[in-house]
Amino acid sequence: MIRLQSIVKSYPIAKEQVNVLKGIDLTIRQGEFTAIMGPSGSGKSTLMNIIGCLDRPTSGKYLLHGERVSQLDENELARVRNRSIGFVFQQFQLLPRLNALKNVELPLIYAGKPKKEREELAIDALDKVGLSDRMNHLPNELSGGQKQRVAIARAIVNQPDLILADEPTGALDTKTSIQIMELFTMLNQEGTTIAVVTHENEVAEHAGRIVLVRDGILVQDDRTAVNKGEDAE
Repeated sequence: MIRLQSIVKSYPIAKEQVNVLKGIDLTIRQGEFTAIMGPSGSGKSTLMNIIGCLDRPTSGKYLLHGERVSQLDENELARVRNRSIGFVFQQFQLLPRLNALKNVELPLIYAGKPKKEREELAIDALDKVGLSDRMNHLPNELSGGQKQRVAIARAIVNQPDLILADEPTGALDTKTSIQIMELFTMLNQEGTTIAVVTHENEVAEHAGRIVLVRDGILVQDDRTAVNKGEDAE
């Protein structure tokens, strides 16, 4: 499903090109649950941004479902993100003036879905994450865990093949973090491919595979459990 080949990402700093990623080779198969770990500054979030088509590699090849997405223009990349990828962030990224239902509907608006279908799909997504009784609440009326559930509902409402989560439990307490990771596990068991960036061992333990990035290099790749779709790409 995801294939990165010799991925390099450089940024100009003080008139020099600094390599943040230094030749990453990584394949993630359909149905895998992968945790991407590494210390601060290791390049793991940069790697996540490239996988999510939020950034482009400086060199190397990125294939998503066999398509070389690193060569697509901005409009084409936006369509790939909307169609194939759901995003979950540490700080939730909810629009404060929209209730939970309207926040979840946003990807469907960008996808051009009609109003009635948007509402039905958003209600189904909120029900799936256990928030059908909070759909009319604004973000400031929700707990941190509830906000993250809304964010997950928004990520899955378009039924993407891939969910990318960047430190999804970083703003949550331990009990709520476990509940959120159990929700990701359920989604993975239903067939969704999930990649989580984290520095927490307790979060990574929910994944079937742990990839360790250090100084822009993939230094460890462990499959800790058998994943669904092991032979599919």
